[in-house]
Amino acid sequence: MSPLAAAAGDRALALGPELDPASPLQFVINAAAGSGAADATRELIEAALRAAGRRGDLRFSRPAELAFAAQQAAAQAVATRTAVVAVGGDGTLNTVAQAAHALGCAMGVVPLGTFNYFARTHGIPADAAEAARGLLDWTPWPVQVAAVNERVFLVNASLGLYPELLEDREAYKARFGRSRWVAFWAAGATLLRAQRKLRLHIEQGGVARDVRALTLFVGNNRLQLQQWGVQAPGHAESRPVLVPAQGRITAVMLRPIGTLSMIGLMLHGAMGSLGEAQSVESFDFEHMVVRPTLAPGRRGVKVAYDGEVSRMRAPLNFRVLAKPLYLLAPSLQEPATDTAIGTSARPEGTGG
Repeated sequence: MSPLAAAAGDRALALGPELDPASPLQFVINAAAGSGAADATRELIEAALRAAGRRGDLRFSRPAELAFAAQQAAAQAVATRTAVVAVGGDGTLNTVAQAAHALGCAMGVVPLGTFNYFARTHGIPADAAEAARGLLDWTPWPVQVAAVNERVFLVNASLGLYPELLEDREAYKARFGRSRWVAFWAAGATLLRAQRKLRLHIEQGGVARDVRALTLFVGNNRLQLQQWGVQAPGHAESRPVLVPAQGRITAVMLRPIGTLSMIGLMLHGAMGSLGEAQSVESFDFEHMVVRPTLAPGRRGVKVAYDGEVSRMRAPLNFRVLAKPLYLLAPSLQEPATDTAIGTSARPEGTGG
């Protein structure tokens, strides 16, 4: 490719899709929370649209139909030169991002999750009404996304202990409600009874090795990694991450340890110094292939991505995607540096 053609391609990536403000925005809303919450969500979105003199199509969907609704909304967004907007937690954002990324349309976010790492990293307010008002004026920015096999993820993907942690957390939330404290309590309970060990063959950067681990976590979100005290190479920007020539994501691997060491590890995590623990290894990469040793008769491995859990066929290919996701976000942002539980200095979550 000639330098002129390459420059033209970079410029096209940076500009993103051109939007028609007269076309109705396509909202995909997770309706799992119930009719009362759905009515409140409808009201705040419609109020934002009325105030701005804009139009929007609101698609309320149960989790089982969310992927189909997202595909329909993204296709309509492409046909009418508008954006698809995900309204919900990280699971909803992931489902809508999958469709938006595949078709190349712009995507907006109204966060309703517990942690909202993706939204906060990109300067999107944690308050849903404020986010709904803001996205009506924001510009599409290309942001880095990653994938495990064919599944896009915005925040993280993992195998081993972390998927179990997510499943346990949902069970705790069903009993005790949705809050950060419930999430952290569930995480502690899961970590203290961690027993199952992974045997992994990892190929990365031309080097292959065999390791044993409790979990392998791959992060594509600098805020979450920073809160854990893990360095996130290539994620130091305070504005949406433009697609780099050599994008990087970060792997965090927890080696098998005993109960007392696990308590110490939990303290490291609570203090934001997980990267300093001896049982934790972290490294950044562009592409990594993971071949887990599976029990006889097993053809897949449980993988978590942005709070959702499913089984995938091995081997697992983790990689940064060359094609960006075009996110409606503020053009000028400050770094998101909140580390304390319950704070949100800049306006993501797991689940929903």
